[in-house]
Amino acid sequence: MAEMKTGAEIVLECLVREGVEVMFGYPGGANLPIYDALNFYPQIHHVLTRHEQGATHAADGYARVTGKVGVAMATSGPGATNMVTGIATAKMDSSPIVCITGQVGTSAIGGDAFQETDVTGVTLPVTKHNYLVTDVKELAYTIKEAFYIARTGRPGPVLIDIPKDVQNAKCEFVYPEEPIDLPGYHPAERATDEQVARALALINAAKKPVILAGRGILLSGATRQVLEMAEKGNIPITCTLLGLGGIPASHPLNMGMMGMHGEAAANHAIQEADLLLAFGMRFDDRVTGKLATYSPNSKKIHIDIDASELNKNVRVDVAINADLKVVLEQFNGDVEAIDRAEWLGAIREWQEDSSQRDIINTDDGIFRAAQAIFDVWRFSKDNNPVVVSDVGQHQMLEAQYFKHEKPHTLVTSGGLGTMGFSLPAAIGARFGTPQEREVWVIVGDGSIQMTLMELMTAVQENSNINICILNNGYLGMVRQWQQLFYDERYAETPILSPDYIKLAEAYGVQGMRVTNRDDTFAALEEARKHNGPTLIEFVVEQHDMVYPMVPAGADLHQMIRRPAK
Repeated sequence: MAEMKTGAEIVLECLVREGVEVMFGYPGGANLPIYDALNFYPQIHHVLTRHEQGATHAADGYARVTGKVGVAMATSGPGATNMVTGIATAKMDSSPIVCITGQVGTSAIGGDAFQETDVTGVTLPVTKHNYLVTDVKELAYTIKEAFYIARTGRPGPVLIDIPKDVQNAKCEFVYPEEPIDLPGYHPAERATDEQVARALALINAAKKPVILAGRGILLSGATRQVLEMAEKGNIPITCTLLGLGGIPASHPLNMGMMGMHGEAAANHAIQEADLLLAFGMRFDDRVTGKLATYSPNSKKIHIDIDASELNKNVRVDVAINADLKVVLEQFNGDVEAIDRAEWLGAIREWQEDSSQRDIINTDDGIFRAAQAIFDVWRFSKDNNPVVVSDVGQHQMLEAQYFKHEKPHTLVTSGGLGTMGFSLPAAIGARFGTPQEREVWVIVGDGSIQMTLMELMTAVQENSNINICILNNGYLGMVRQWQQLFYDERYAETPILSPDYIKLAEAYGVQGMRVTNRDDTFAALEEARKHNGPTLIEFVVEQHDMVYPMVPAGADLHQMIRRPAK
């Protein structure tokens, strides 16, 4: 006879069966039964964040570095709505997380009870799927199904809303062992023979092809297959922000990041190409610039696990809805070895011409954010670090100057551009990263103040993370736009910061301030010696800019370049 268990116990039993070892959350009235049952499940380590948004970002960071499903938990009402930004962040960036929220009792639903919110309605647009479970007998299967949906196909967030009376109710617990089979949900695997033939014909006929490497390369584990194709066919590669690390930065065919703040050579190559091979990327506006003039003379092949992304923003000649790794294995044996020396030579000329962007070795007495980031890379690169960057100028500078050689070494909010993401995400990433590898946070003085309270979480968990605050006294990226396009009217972009060293001391965090580049390595070495969270404030040039920059609505090749001196 099956054992009788409460809904709360069933939740935790199912998490154990799904291999969950760590979860992030915040207790409240509507999820107290689960938290009470948690006392009897020591195999699950619970991390008490200081805000529910922090819990979702932490689960997201954990998921991105491990490939496993991250788990976050919150109570009803404000607890649940506080998760929405983190859920939307995970949705835009295809990150597999499961969020479990408490809800008021089933008899009170719809009556505007204390701390009641229709969280399934609120999160419908930003989840891959969500559930309201009103029968304890359906709970175990629902949880298994939620994990299956979160991790398969295009990964994404799933929310399970559980009323308090369902958590308290009892039923016989039998873990559903049968495979999940959902009508209408069958993620595609392979390309058809006809699609393969059409794509190969275009690839082998192209004189100026370019591979566009997106996050799908990391999610499908297709690094080796992409490199085999590129090396055999002498095809240059450029990466989206979330694709960085999918192709080693040092590889001679890797041109670096494309798009609004991408490498000038990469953008020129896209515009001049006669074939684009879009692998696991979305053709979002920060990548394409003006759609009407985007790569106007190229044929286009788009491979993506999500059928809704095909022909959504850019019309393509061959659209393949399938797993990228599987498709490339179908391709690679028949990709021809072609000498494209003339095309690669043109790209090298563009790369040499774009050297004006390189300011890391400028010695004019000005301490720039790019120099600080580059020095963090030089210091940490042999450790194969995980870098968690926030959103703003420092994010783009990290993408330009921190050279990622391996997959899953950059964690950042791409699609939603969520300020405040990095600190809690780094706490989650730390749980998913071997302790011998370092975790570095690159964050601005605006972003850090959005989730600053999670410093206490880092202290409580003794998270060995190194937090590098680039303090320029502005909301830097917004100020850059105001300088370029709003006649230098800096409305509400100057921002005051606390004394970060005193703040670090108050939290029990090791704190240091660096105002001169010559002192950078000494501070980084001190951070490495410390077992626990370290905060380093880099006081950098206030009015620096991120170049190149494609203005909104401009052609991809119409970049604003760093003024020559």
